[in-house]
Amino acid sequence: MSGIISDNTLRQSGLIKSPSGGGGAWTFIKKLTASDSDTLSFVDGTSDVVLDGTYGTYVFTFNNIHPETNSVSFEFNGSADTGSNYNVTKTSTRFDAYHNEAGNDTSFGYQTGYDLAQSTAFQNICDALGNDNDQCVSGYMYVFAPSNTTYVKHFIIRVFRTHAGEYASDLYTQGMFNTTSAVDAFQFKMSADKIGAGDICLYGITA
Repeated sequence: MSGIISDNTLRQSGLIKSPSGGGGAWTFIKKLTASDSDTLSFVDGTSDVVLDGTYGTYVFTFNNIHPETNSVSFEFNGSADTGSNYNVTKTSTRFDAYHNEAGNDTSFGYQTGYDLAQSTAFQNICDALGNDNDQCVSGYMYVFAPSNTTYVKHFIIRVFRTHAGEYASDLYTQGMFNTTSAVDAFQFKMSADKIGAGDICLYGITA
């Protein structure tokens, strides 16, 4: 059997048997660290960034992304012209679950205000992000075959956000870049002001 934990009884090595064809390995590509940054951008062929057909799937991880300004949105967009413009057409859907610190308000549902329908606007990853010292957003985004020139490109995002109003939130966003052009750059930013701290890492997954 492939892809299973092997020979790990009472050990701390975490040895994992690789899938039989050599696929499924994660390769670290690039880390960008925010420090009062307007944007964090990953552009294929620039500063050691790879976003071409080398990997079938790419993953961005968000680690403690903290805004300078209270109650802003963390968002992203893609480019089909190597970062000259971040305006790829997208259709997406978004839902979340939240619970406040007081323990008296909970919800789970579809957030119609943050989905997109054939829009070139930046996609909201999380809204109302707080800038207190105990508030930030962390999570990941999968992008599937962004260099493919036959089909649209799908993305899946899951993040945990600390709301400016003291809520813990688990947010899911899924969608597609509705283009057959290669998407070769991604940019992340806040809806207002700067990204104060945190880092974003890019990984490629071997098919």
